[in-house]
Amino acid sequence: MPFSFELKSANLCYKNVDVLTNINLSIGAGEHVALLGKSGAGKSTLLHALYQQQRSYCALVPQNVALVEALNVFHNVFMGRLNQYNTFYNLLNLFWPQQDKLNDIQQLVRPLGLHDLLFSRTGELSGGQKQRVAIARALYQNNQVLLGDEPISALDTTQARHIMKILHDQHDTVILAMHDVEMALCFANRIIGIKNGSIVIDQPATSVSLADLQFLYES
Repeated sequence: MPFSFELKSANLCYKNVDVLTNINLSIGAGEHVALLGKSGAGKSTLLHALYQQQRSYCALVPQNVALVEALNVFHNVFMGRLNQYNTFYNLLNLFWPQQDKLNDIQQLVRPLGLHDLLFSRTGELSGGQKQRVAIARALYQNNQVLLGDEPISALDTTQARHIMKILHDQHDTVILAMHDVEMALCFANRIIGIKNGSIVIDQPATSVSLADLQFLYES
């Protein structure tokens, strides 16, 4: 699937307020990109603009997880493929989950530590568990491209590293807005840093260090 994300002299807004100005950016298939910068720098705004360009090809893990808390884990994960089936089949799985779909989703969530929670209401889960359900929903879409907005923020270091490996292994192209610089350097092959409304660094991950990126978080 040849594709790319492309922004040329773009001004990006959040709630009608300019957040990023004169953005020039190209991301091609096969890249694993980390968007870095302090809170409010515009990482989410940039990620949203990229998602709007190629949303039909992308799985998304939003920062607010966007789960239906009245439904259980199975149904929230199954929602990742609602557009692949007709209305009747989707309703059938709402009331009588089909065995093949149960098996598929059970296998999918096992590495995420959710296999014992398949029929638990998501509203009863912890923040980290909800985040993993949102990740499972994105994985279930089986897309080649993953976009994530702080997808591991509620996980401890061991869990986060395990989940990051799954996300990067199972997608050809990955773009994640992150706060964990060390984790970003470990898994991304390209680092994009945002500060003062601009992209101020765009380098291969192998050519930058933690110290090189510290300025992104200074006032």
